[in-house]
Amino acid sequence: DVMDAMRTAVANAGYRVGATATPPRATAARPAAPALPQGDMTLPIEGMTCASCVLHVERALPKVPGVQSVAVNLATESARVHIDPAVASMDAMRTAVANAGYKVGAMPDAAAPTALAEAGAEAAEPRTDIDLRTKSLASLAVGAAMMAVMYLPLHIAPAILDPFLLIAASIIQFWAGSVFYTAAWAAGRHGTTNMNTLVALGSSAAYGYSAFITLWPGLAAQWGFPRSVYFESSVLLIGLILLGRWLEAGARRRAAGAIRAMMGLQPKTARVLSPDGTERDVPVADLAVGDLIRVRPGEKVPVDGEIVEGASTLDESMLTGESVPVDRGPGDPVIGATLNGSGSFVMSARKVGRDTALAQIVRLVEEAQGSKAPVQRLADTISAYFVPAVMGLAALTFIGWLLLGPAPHLTLSLSAAIDVLIIACPCALGLATPVAIMVGTGKAAELGILIRGGDALEQARRIDTVVLDKTGTLTRGHPEVTSVEAADGGLVPDRLLTYAAAAELGSEHPLGEAVVALARTKGLPLPKAEGFAALAGRGVRARVEGHDVLVGSRAMIEEAAGPLNGLHVDGGATPLFVAVDGRPAGVIAVADALKPESREAVAELQALGLDVWMLTGDHAGAAESVAAAAGIERSRVLAQVLPGDKAAQVRRLKEAGHVVAMVGDGVNDAPALAQADLGIAIGTGADVAMAASDVTLVGGDLRGIVSAIALSRRTVRTIRQGLGWAFGYNVVLIPVAMGALYGVFHVLLSPVLAAAAMAMSSVSVVTNALRLRGFRRPAGAEAILHPPLGARIGEWAYLVAIALVAAGIGAVALAWAAGGGV
Repeated sequence: DVMDAMRTAVANAGYRVGATATPPRATAARPAAPALPQGDMTLPIEGMTCASCVLHVERALPKVPGVQSVAVNLATESARVHIDPAVASMDAMRTAVANAGYKVGAMPDAAAPTALAEAGAEAAEPRTDIDLRTKSLASLAVGAAMMAVMYLPLHIAPAILDPFLLIAASIIQFWAGSVFYTAAWAAGRHGTTNMNTLVALGSSAAYGYSAFITLWPGLAAQWGFPRSVYFESSVLLIGLILLGRWLEAGARRRAAGAIRAMMGLQPKTARVLSPDGTERDVPVADLAVGDLIRVRPGEKVPVDGEIVEGASTLDESMLTGESVPVDRGPGDPVIGATLNGSGSFVMSARKVGRDTALAQIVRLVEEAQGSKAPVQRLADTISAYFVPAVMGLAALTFIGWLLLGPAPHLTLSLSAAIDVLIIACPCALGLATPVAIMVGTGKAAELGILIRGGDALEQARRIDTVVLDKTGTLTRGHPEVTSVEAADGGLVPDRLLTYAAAAELGSEHPLGEAVVALARTKGLPLPKAEGFAALAGRGVRARVEGHDVLVGSRAMIEEAAGPLNGLHVDGGATPLFVAVDGRPAGVIAVADALKPESREAVAELQALGLDVWMLTGDHAGAAESVAAAAGIERSRVLAQVLPGDKAAQVRRLKEAGHVVAMVGDGVNDAPALAQADLGIAIGTGADVAMAASDVTLVGGDLRGIVSAIALSRRTVRTIRQGLGWAFGYNVVLIPVAMGALYGVFHVLLSPVLAAAAMAMSSVSVVTNALRLRGFRRPAGAEAILHPPLGARIGEWAYLVAIALVAAGIGAVALAWAAGGGV
């Protein structure tokens, strides 16, 4: 509340608010603090600029009672905190973050049903980014003008020119550079350092030395200081670093484009049918479960629900990644934010607000983008010691050049120390991993793949074995009639199907339902059956149009009607034999049909170098038939596996040294999904299976597994490229900044070029990660085995371009130095 905020402000100033007097009249009771959510919550953290900032926040928050774990993400500027709400306090977490030198930003309104209706596909540039842009461009303009005045042959005496430069530099130093001083002071006040500390020290050294020379030239000459000012260095240094931050911020907004695009999918209003028959448009946020909503042609479905009247085709590609529209009619579910085709229908709302599939997907993607990958641990460990080490190196550099360097000692030592402070800022180190994860998980969501976080993303890259459940994963998950064969000299196939379907109408067995479904699809009239009886484990008996009809197993029909005279079915289909009036009449083959994309998905997985297995509880014949149709080797089929033994089979594969991904959709697959190194759930399956998985395929297309693994490999490769650039940049350029080239070329790096190199390193890491937005689904096994030449050239061309830019900065530095500049 207001009083607590004032107490904190006074305490941060080094003082304390004493006991306050009780007001003479009664006041309203203080409202209770809002209850914190159970489990995980996200805190927006303001003021973080580098990997060191991440470490400071991650060390501060766990000290708060009730905070059990913390993961801070620089790219999203947030902290994912797992708390015990009975113990943890929001005020305590705010204080802990403030004591680390940062600030908890405004929390989103948890009571709001969803933010989807208020979001657009593109986010406006925040005020902080506008401020960065203004200050960076102003600083660069002033710096360029200074350089023109100082280095062009204008012949202006230093005694006249330097005071004007001092005034201009002071404005930039304490207006544009105030962000560094404020953040550095906040960190230093609590005994920590970060990138802002380095920039503040470096720019202040250049500015302070130049101001001393300008204000007290006589004293400077008496002490032996050369009449050289570095106002343009401090101004350009500030401008270039702010420019880098502005470019980073814009790149991070583009990296979060997948979230904003999904948030902009939901329509803002819905046409609700009132009980009196009228229709009215209401905001989506005001919809309630049970509302009847009319969806007209070309409109988006407002929320999740079920069609009660009418039919249409819906384009669900924005959520599932599948481009083929699906037919929907009465009783079928519809998903909010999907696009209606040419039909019109009335739906009943089933899930609204934060419970819709879109809202849940957005939350999952946000959590994934705020997560960490194991590969980041090395960067975090180094960052903990990086800034203090750089400050120590700068001090040693200054002392070394001052004592051992050539004349002018102070000028060279000051320049080298500033170079070290500026060029070693750990921005790139902190951005390499989180930005790539943000873009990678966002791109996966666009393709209908939900990846739970950085751990899953990195683990997917390591997979060498994929175990596929059969029913509902490789197959459609429900039986279908594949053939109808009538006995010689008997009924025609359609008549045989009519009698069998009429007898099966009273049965709830899935095989009988498949027979009835085919008869209805063909439009066959189904006469009323009399005397229906279900014979457990054998089949059904009924009287249809005066005929005794039996439908069931071979044993039952042979017992009642004699030999079957060669009637049989091929492959792994289940036969339903039919007898009419005591004579064999035919056989109906029923099978759980393979999904159209399953064979292609298996071929693509094998092209990725993965060992593909199939796991099922079906008998060996049916399992091997499905495996052969899908392209899975017979030796890789695990059949007749009881539901409780699926996890044990996955464990055996892991014990044999395989890194296993399990793909399933049913409740009985959940233990195996949890046991696997990577659990992949089919999004059309059971909720418990999705809850136990690391990756969810929203649309159920198995080719999503291929996309998930290919994308994870590319994302991890991008992370390694970013970390390699960040580490390599510091390993190479810190010695250069310290003066490693002086012995060969007699040159030192300019502080201005050091700032440019530092800014470029961060921007290059972020833009490299943004290339993941161009990821496309692998176009078949052949494209995986032999990637298009253009894709390979594009990646190498980018890396070569970055190297050329870095080499260009080095060449400019040497040319500048050779021309007399430092």
